[in-house]
Parts: sequence; C-alpha cells; structure tokens
Amino acid sequence: MELVRQTPDISAYVAASEAVDLDHPLVQETADRLWSVHPDAYAYAKAAYEFVRDAIPHSADSGDQRVSWRASEVLATRNGICVSKSHALAALLRARSLPTAFCYQRLTEEGADPMVHGLVAVKLPGMSRWARQDPRGNKAGVDARFSLEEERLAWPVRPEFSEVDYPVLYAEPHPVVLKALQEAVDRTHLWKTFPTEL
Repeated sequence: MELVRQTPDISAYVAASEAVDLDHPLVQETADRLWSVHPDAYAYAKAAYEFVRDAIPHSADSGDQRVSWRASEVLATRNGICVSKSHALAALLRARSLPTAFCYQRLTEEGADPMVHGLVAVKLPGMSRWARQDPRGNKAGVDARFSLEEERLAWPVRPEFSEVDYPVLYAEPHPVVLKALQEAVDRTHLWKTFPTEL
C-alpha cells in the first residue's frame, strides 16, 4: 500500500494542536527524559514508541472507563485507547521535530461491529518513506513492535472481513475520531459511538 500525505506541507506533521499538545510541560518533561537516555532520532523514536506502548495500558485491557484524548492527558492518566495513545506518541515524536502522521485501519472482531483503529507513521531523518507504528499495547495474541522496515502492527488487515488499511497520512487526528473521543462520557459510551469507518 502506498501511503499518501494529506498535505504536502511537512511542517504540518510537526505542529502542535489541541489533541497534540506538545508544548504541555508533561509532554516536554517526558520527551526530555527519553531524549536524555536516547539522544539520537532513531533511538529516541523507538524509546518513545515503547514507552507509549508499554507504560500506558490500553483502557480496554486495563478496564479503565476514563476517556482521554489530549496527549498530555494520556500521559498524565496513563490511560487511553489506540487513537488516544497515538496522540501521545505523535506529541512525543513531534516534540523532537520528527514528522509524525496519523493513520488508521478499519478492523473487526468475531461477531463485533467494525471499528477504526489508530496508528502513527513517522519519517525519520534520511528516510525516503514513512513507517507506520502501532502503539496500542501488546497482550496475548498481539505483538506489535517498532520497525522501520517490515511493518509490525498489532493486526494486519483481513480483506475477507472487509477490513481496510486507509492510505492517508493525516496531519491531525481525523475529525470523526476526535469528535467521538471528546463527546464520550466514558469508555462504554465511546464504544457505542466510535466510528466504524472513516
């Protein structure tokens, strides 16, 4: 699949926004701490990815009913679903001026309605292409890894189940995803209103 930038302006992929509040002190402190141990772009990107993947549980795995959507909130509560964790990872990467995009899949589970799944794509110095990363968090049957070559996502799409890899690299979280997060009372409510496709 060929990934397509939503905008040709690369500066859009390092910008702050309401959801990607990379100027927030907690985002900056976390980025500084990771950078102090991993002071080059490649090592830092991997460390930031592993931090978000491993230190912030997916709320469906932990049972947390809170819905976080701002990057700083995800870091503060150590809680979020896949798209929220993507906001946190994007903020950490952008805090070091590493171009980071939002990208999505449409996935389903046996007997369940489809749901949009959130990823990021990063373009590190010297790379000619974007590399998608899945910070969802591992569990039994899920083994996502940071990789710049072969994708190591939580789930490959299964076309026979009408699953889809969306090719667009968004500079900001998709509006329908962000709206669902912002309007959710709790995670139970979010599951009822979360988009099934883009």
